[in-house]
Amino acid sequence: MDDLLASMMNIARSAGDVILQIYREDDVGLEFKDDNSPLTRADLAAHNIIVGRLRNIAPKIPILSEESVSVEYATRRKWNEYFLVDPLDGTKEFINRNGEFTVNIALIKDGCPVLGVVYIPVQDVMYFMAAAKEAGTTVIGPNTAGTVTVEECF
Repeated sequence: MDDLLASMMNIARSAGDVILQIYREDDVGLEFKDDNSPLTRADLAAHNIIVGRLRNIAPKIPILSEESVSVEYATRRKWNEYFLVDPLDGTKEFINRNGEFTVNIALIKDGCPVLGVVYIPVQDVMYFMAAAKEAGTTVIGPNTAGTVTVEECF
């Protein structure tokens, strides 16, 4: 699990790097999805990095990303384990250039998050968590470290 968490952190940082490259450009390639939510080149570039690298390190684990083609619930409900990804959470904030956006990657097992990464590219700040039934959930980031109980899952 430690290797997988370290890989998830590296992947989030790589996605953050490409997001920042596009963030500094004048044209972010703004489009709108069918639900009228914004989509930029940064969303898609980060998605491609994350999905490609997750598939390389864990090819048997399905990936559910905000920017992926929709996967029917009938299929998803059979997944005991999957990655849940929001490659650029806060696209509106990205467009408004206020720096308040993140890269989010989680590993879900039996409906509960067991590994998670939240990366803030503008600040170069990484939060990560690991959970186990016996140990609770540990969350680590700047000025944040501790163990919390996730009773609903375990």
